[in-house]
Amino acid sequence: MSTISRLLEQAREAITRYTPAQAAEALRNGATLVDLRPTEYRWRFGEIPGAVPVSRHVLEWRLDVTSPWHIKELRHGDADQEVILICNEGYTSSLAAHQVIAQLGMPNMRDVIGGFAAWKEAGFPVMKRLKA
Repeated sequence: MSTISRLLEQAREAITRYTPAQAAEALRNGATLVDLRPTEYRWRFGEIPGAVPVSRHVLEWRLDVTSPWHIKELRHGDADQEVILICNEGYTSSLAAHQVIAQLGMPNMRDVIGGFAAWKEAGFPVMKRLKA
């Protein structure tokens, strides 16, 4: 087994992963969905309504509520706030969720099994992004 496969397996054992249906239900109940996919993927394949786009390379700054660059959807001092990461197929989001839990102490960090591809295939809402 490759090193990255081992790391992915360890990450997935340590985090809670949602099916697209579970993620959609969590969103209805107030969770924040963070879309890690590159901009060109969102242009090409669409976006999930209400998802917050965040590039993976700045994720920790956007999720740290003590950072001046945190996303407005995060509530300072709300340790119970649920944040769900989604990428294209569920690999990057698993690794990122595990890393964020370890580094920022966000116990309610989740990811979506199968990522955006599974979300779309399951028939959940996707909207086309208009290029700016």
